Amino acid sequence: AKAGVNVVRFYQPGKDLEQTKRLIHLLYKRYKICSAVGHHLGFWERYLDYTDSRFQKKIEKEVLGMVEALKDEPGVCLWILGNENNRCFDNEIRVWNPKGLKAEHNKYKLAEKKAEVYYRFVNQLAKKIHQIDQRPVALGNADLSFLDVGKDLIPEVDFLAITVYRGNSFGNLFEQIKKMGKPFFFSEFGCDAYNAFLNKEDEENQALFLSSQWKEIEKNLDPAGCWGGFVFEWTDEWWKHNEWDRNGYAVHNTEGSWANGSYYFDASGGKNMNEEWWGIVALEKREVGLDKRIPRKAYYELQRLWR
Repeated sequence: AKAGVNVVRFYQPGKDLEQTKRLIHLLYKRYKICSAVGHHLGFWERYLDYTDSRFQKKIEKEVLGMVEALKDEPGVCLWILGNENNRCFDNEIRVWNPKGLKAEHNKYKLAEKKAEVYYRFVNQLAKKIHQIDQRPVALGNADLSFLDVGKDLIPEVDFLAITVYRGNSFGNLFEQIKKMGKPFFFSEFGCDAYNAFLNKEDEENQALFLSSQWKEIEKNLDPAGCWGGFVFEWTDEWWKHNEWDRNGYAVHNTEGSWANGSYYFDASGGKNMNEEWWGIVALEKREVGLDKRIPRKAYYELQRLWR
């Protein structure tokens, strides 16, 4: 609340929906902070196939159960379906072998067919959500990839929720997305606080990039277009680099995971995207109790812009 935040995002509630509801209620009642509640739609499950009717029914049951459990909580402002699920169409992050599609040897055509299946499924979910709750439903997507395929397949979707990592500017995105004919918001935007070239923490560049990004968002706010965005992220995730190695959860890893030349200040460092350093609030390890949260320069810069 002190930072000027008015909405937070839950990627997916925990198993105890009543506990989630209490937290959302507390945020709203005590701090006037609303919550956007999402669901990964099975993206991280061991078995992933949106052509499988049993898989679809399982995900649908979870999503509608979530909506039923939380719809009476005034702190909920919208629902977000998926996150970067389009990154399994070409098997970029997750491998999706669609058993329900005819064999297709052209990988680009196969990716488009998978996109059609997925976007139709999301539209079906959005329609069923609208039957039990009138809050808006957003489609989560990594940047604008494959949205041209889904444009006419998602009439029940109210918003696009896009994750965008294009550096300190979003370039032509605001013009590109107009073709979709739907309002949108940034479900993720940000900059990591580790300089892969200098091999040290870099609060200054993180603050500069986030300031530039937010000013561009604010400049383009439009009821028929951009509605704002969620900074990625609140605090560092020390578990993220090698998430299968629990022994590393207590270590703040500095090894980069992927490269992005748009973050030019350390692009020459090779893999310059450091997954454990995206927080505008850092962690200080404690032997006992909760780790201490330490605001970075980016926190204070956004606080200044938001208040």
